[in-house]
Amino acid sequence: MQRKFLTVISTLIALTLLLTACGSPASGAAPTSAAGTSSDALNGNITISGAFALYPMMTVWADEFQKLHPKVTFDISAGGAGKGMTDALSGAVDIGMVSRNVTPEEEANGAYAVAVVKDAVFPVVNAKNPVINDLLAKGVSKDTFIKIFITGEIKTWGQVVGKPEVTDEIHVFTRSDSAGAADAWAKFLGNKKQADLKGVGVNGDPGLLEAVVKDPLGIGYNNLGYAFDSTSGQPVAGSVIVPIDINNDGQAGPEEIIKTSAQAMDEVANGKYPSPPARDLNVVTKGKPSGLTQAFIQWILTDGQKFVSQAGFVQLPADNLAESIAKVK
Repeated sequence: MQRKFLTVISTLIALTLLLTACGSPASGAAPTSAAGTSSDALNGNITISGAFALYPMMTVWADEFQKLHPKVTFDISAGGAGKGMTDALSGAVDIGMVSRNVTPEEEANGAYAVAVVKDAVFPVVNAKNPVINDLLAKGVSKDTFIKIFITGEIKTWGQVVGKPEVTDEIHVFTRSDSAGAADAWAKFLGNKKQADLKGVGVNGDPGLLEAVVKDPLGIGYNNLGYAFDSTSGQPVAGSVIVPIDINNDGQAGPEEIIKTSAQAMDEVANGKYPSPPARDLNVVTKGKPSGLTQAFIQWILTDGQKFVSQAGFVQLPADNLAESIAKVK
């Protein structure tokens, strides 16, 4: 009798252990990610192209995401915001990097834009500019920039600083590719378009900066991530950030003279730097993102935000970030 009783008890214990095992995940099961998919289940390739402005940040995000999900690979290329939009809408890539506002026509064609970070465009001249000391002391007003880049009325560096005896010609450089930086700079100069900007066209952010660094009489504009050296935080060797005389008092104040990337980031974040040329950077998909693409963008807007300042970019304001997260869910 006692033997039968022990047998029944043993059977009940075995059944209990079996049911418990079936009702809970095994110790080796993959954890659940923010996107609701186990991390081991995230695999595949994500293709991305577009804005030079967002490219450095995107490569950081891709590297960090791949550390968490080794089965996910990335193909990322920079070619300008226009290329990013075209590639996304045609299905050539999963994500387009677009450093400007999306037009109603693009939205009608399926463009689904999500802001992920802030950036800004800065006017840049050669460090050996013939009137560099005057530029740093006085700054350059918006009206003067308009007369250099839009109307072409101002043609010499002497005219810029009120020294007619200085007759060195201004060599203006602009972007030849469809670019968010050019769009933002043109909007700053009287709500114009990239096509309205005068100057010798140069492809890409790095190319435009190189053109200015090689020409003592050159002037151009660059995104924050290219205007400053990522190691030193100073303007790229051979270049100087031109102070924008925001209050038109004929003097370059402390907040108008931007010497480091840290200062630039702070002024963009606090709204002290004009917007435009400060603006949001977007990722664009053809229709609302899903699957692996959705998981990656959702990660960018959550855990991925901790890498933003480290990469030299500016986080979106909290309410804008929440709005972007809601658009992806």
